[in-house]
Amino acid sequence: MPPPHRDQKQRPRPSGYAARELVVECLAAVLDRGRPLDDAFEAAVVLHGNDLPARDRAFARLIVMTVLRRKGELDAVLDAFLEKPLPANGGRIRPILLSAAAQLLFLDTPPHAAISLAVDQCRDTTKTQRFAGLTNAVLRRVSTTGKDVLAGVDAVTANIPARLLENWQQAYGADTARAIAEASLAEAALDLSIKSDAPAWAEKLGGVLLPTSTVRLARAGRVEDLPGYAEGAWWVQDAAAALPSRLLGEVRGREVADLCAAPGGKTAELAAAGARVTAVDASAIRLRRLSENMARLQLEAEIVEADATAWDPGRQFDAVLLDAPCSATGTIRRHPDILRLKRKDDTSERVALQRRLIANAARLVKPGGILVYGTCSLEPEEGAKIVDRFLASAEDMERVPLTPGEGGIDGAWLSAEGDLRTLPCHLPHPDPALAGLDGFFAARLRKRA
Repeated sequence: MPPPHRDQKQRPRPSGYAARELVVECLAAVLDRGRPLDDAFEAAVVLHGNDLPARDRAFARLIVMTVLRRKGELDAVLDAFLEKPLPANGGRIRPILLSAAAQLLFLDTPPHAAISLAVDQCRDTTKTQRFAGLTNAVLRRVSTTGKDVLAGVDAVTANIPARLLENWQQAYGADTARAIAEASLAEAALDLSIKSDAPAWAEKLGGVLLPTSTVRLARAGRVEDLPGYAEGAWWVQDAAAALPSRLLGEVRGREVADLCAAPGGKTAELAAAGARVTAVDASAIRLRRLSENMARLQLEAEIVEADATAWDPGRQFDAVLLDAPCSATGTIRRHPDILRLKRKDDTSERVALQRRLIANAARLVKPGGILVYGTCSLEPEEGAKIVDRFLASAEDMERVPLTPGEGGIDGAWLSAEGDLRTLPCHLPHPDPALAGLDGFFAARLRKRA
């Protein structure tokens, strides 16, 4: 989409202006046009950020993430200072206000910088010129008394869609649902899966070694600048997402199929553990990223572009790992756009896809072999209910319950049936920046010999 029309007379751009333009373009793409965050941010960088230093791009992304996490609270504060609602044809005025309010209320940006840059952005586009005075007045009030208004807003009910909160309450109870919601609104730490010698890399990177052998860093800057990135010593992967591949047991020398594999974190784990991995995904674009990641890590896998619901390679595998496409509600900490994208309720379509995937995955398992089914969803319809329904009709498959300590798994992360069920509020830590996990479900099944 082309950038908004600007006046012919262009003033010199102040420092920080391009980063804020990147923010507003990205927010408009997500909130108004429904684009996923990663796609929207990449497109916004092309328009406004190609020449930006990496630090400015990182700050822009932080602003975007903060707005998407906290939009309900930000809207409440802004609306408290607006005498009447903004018009529907106001162009980019709402994203401009949201960006500046996030800086003032959550990121401790100096008020003069946040406000003056927002006013400049209004003045520089035709549709928002008339809002420059309003923007100045509203943001000055946000800077002085906005935090008082914010203190009276319930972050959970303001930011978490009611349908999600109700689902979590039904599945986990009111108290746990609230803990999940609060944890989902926190910024996630950077988790790294280490190819070898995790304790040494934890020390070298100044991180914390988790019981799962993941190395966790609170704030790390650009990932590409960290020691070990260039030589492929580790890859980025949430600690919960690193667990399902370990449920396969010893895989060295064994034939393993990784279905819906891209972007490849689990493929890398399996290859690093010595498995002969076949990575299958339907997306050529995502498979290119998987291939690039494997090349950096100096790991090998057979890469196949195919629909995993029908893929038939003419052979069976010792083990199959299926990380099925899902609503991804367990990853809101890292993907807050999930809270804001207006989607039709396609639960029945996703569930039908997951049922087809697990059925074909089971056909690919040798007798006596293991199938692990997982999703990064908090919704039981996409996790335990899929497995229960499958087992009710698959006479040759049985559940193999997990045990506490296996793969570094805490007993609190296991369901009554012995499935893995991590929640964002799990793994507390005295430093909130080092707490939490993605929400993940995984069940281990075995084909009877």
